[in-house]
Amino acid sequence: MEAKKVRIQDDLYEAVNGEVIAKLEIPADKVATGGFQQLVDDNEKLLMEEFAPMLDGSVEIPAELSEFIKFYKKAGDFATRDALGFEPVKENLERIEQATDFDKWKKNLAEWILKGFATPFAIDVDPDFKNTDKNCLWLSSPHLILPDNSYYLEEKKEERERLLDSFRAMMSKLLVMYGKSEEEAEKMIALALKFDAKIAPLANTSEESHQVEKLYNPISLKEIGEKWSTIPLKEMLSNLVGEEIKDEEIVIDYTLRFTEKFTEIVNAEHFEEISAWMFVEELRSSTNYLSEEIRQIGGEYSRALSGIAEARSQEKHAFDLATNTFSQVVGLYYGHKYFGEDAKADVKRMVEKMIDVYKSRLQQNNWLTKETIEKAIVKLNNLGVFVGFPDKLEEIFTKFIVDEEKNLVENTLYFSSLLRAKKWTDYTQPVDREKWHMPAHQVNAYFNPTANHIVFPAAILQAPFYSTKQTSSQNYGGIGAVIAHEISHAFDNNGAQFDERGNMNNWWREEDFSAFKEKQKLMIAEFDGAKVPAGVANGELTVSENIADLGGLRAALTAALSEEDASLEEFWKNWATIWCRKARLEYETMLLSIDPHAPARLRVNLQAQNFAEFHDTFGVKSGDGMWREEEERVSIW
Repeated sequence: MEAKKVRIQDDLYEAVNGEVIAKLEIPADKVATGGFQQLVDDNEKLLMEEFAPMLDGSVEIPAELSEFIKFYKKAGDFATRDALGFEPVKENLERIEQATDFDKWKKNLAEWILKGFATPFAIDVDPDFKNTDKNCLWLSSPHLILPDNSYYLEEKKEERERLLDSFRAMMSKLLVMYGKSEEEAEKMIALALKFDAKIAPLANTSEESHQVEKLYNPISLKEIGEKWSTIPLKEMLSNLVGEEIKDEEIVIDYTLRFTEKFTEIVNAEHFEEISAWMFVEELRSSTNYLSEEIRQIGGEYSRALSGIAEARSQEKHAFDLATNTFSQVVGLYYGHKYFGEDAKADVKRMVEKMIDVYKSRLQQNNWLTKETIEKAIVKLNNLGVFVGFPDKLEEIFTKFIVDEEKNLVENTLYFSSLLRAKKWTDYTQPVDREKWHMPAHQVNAYFNPTANHIVFPAAILQAPFYSTKQTSSQNYGGIGAVIAHEISHAFDNNGAQFDERGNMNNWWREEDFSAFKEKQKLMIAEFDGAKVPAGVANGELTVSENIADLGGLRAALTAALSEEDASLEEFWKNWATIWCRKARLEYETMLLSIDPHAPARLRVNLQAQNFAEFHDTFGVKSGDGMWREEEERVSIW
């Protein structure tokens, strides 16, 4: 008996994607497949096929790819990697063990940070949220071994133990292979996990990590130096940036709880735990660059996290290493070759139209005062738009010259040191507002609140998101909604706190921002507790992306209706198509805890239910699965 076909009126996502999803098979080395992921896979296949003859010397290598191809060959030279084993990373690992007490350890901190070692705290250089022309230092807790600190809660005990068992088994094998006895390995792992458990309750929750007002905590170097008094913070930071940092200089404290407990965690009493944690993390992070056996073992924990059945093939692994290391080089090549000027002009036209739609909707807004509306339009007028690929290669990548006499790890460490040295140099330099934070071959898009610009890499500008062969309504339901989504991030719960220059600055009238907060609560409530096979959605964690989806759909829909060939049926169907996805349950479960994006099914269905135009287009009525009462429909932008 043939299964009953799902109606759009009952489930838009399933009606459009169900039959496709049923036929999809997730590749053994992937976490998911489907529309968005399919573009990633297609790009990977395209570039691997293009680079293959360059690797074997059967075609001439373009000058701009010469160093990339040299590195790519080293990444794929498993004969050399297998012969070297752990040798390329022994010097770094031995340096950790040679610091036999806390005093010796803290004297090495600046050097170790420059080398990229894991340290029991994190330091970064990024724009100051309140003066985004200037870079400043951000201090925080280190990463956790588990995905986030919610895994330490009682309700996740079973999953926590499953993952930690996997971690212990993997690290035990690696440490014994490295030369430790089983007893030494067991002790080192226990100490590392004990330290991780101490850090976990002090780290920001996933929700806090996506709320900018909770991250920006300015404090003078003198004050935080007193709170982090067990390490020579001022001396260490001055060594890193290459000049003395004054006591009155402001740094940003990203994790207040961690700072309050810093001296209780990072001290001589816990040195053995810290040293073991550093060694374990340094060893784990290096496995991806070593022999095939080490690489396979070193990925066991991450595969347990995501449910992936097997590691990437050697060919795909080499591709990953090379393209990640030379990301902007590959992106620029891809953009020039595969992204035409006609498409670029058309997408820019769509962006400009979407900005105009936003202005028009703001001018017609019935819940904001005129003063706030005018300032919002000023922000839109100053919105930077980057489409396709950068105008030129970032200078640091011109220094990536492969030393043929050195192995993969040595070259990788050299390139990493260049990037880290630049990061610390950036502290004394003005912020580069033209910098792209994604390469052109990456299937994604983003809004940068501190620069007030939106970026659409070339790779996302293809079907089903965008194609000159699709109708205008299909394109607006795809890339149009994505474009407007990124614009909407300028006015989500986080982006709305930044002005037209990208400074965190309250440009709202008080009553308007209060009204906006009430609308945020409606958005949170709409998604909070919504069920999917992996669990329930977290409305607070996903609120910024949900606001962006809602605003993006409204603007894209308005734009689609202005075209002569408007078809809302095509619009809504392509909105569902772009989020078609089949993912591993373990991966989806993890994302519910850490990902600010709602699951694909909810993004499609819950958002569509907010629109009268969706109900009208498909004749959705009370009693249908997609029906939502008018008074319960959320509208913000």
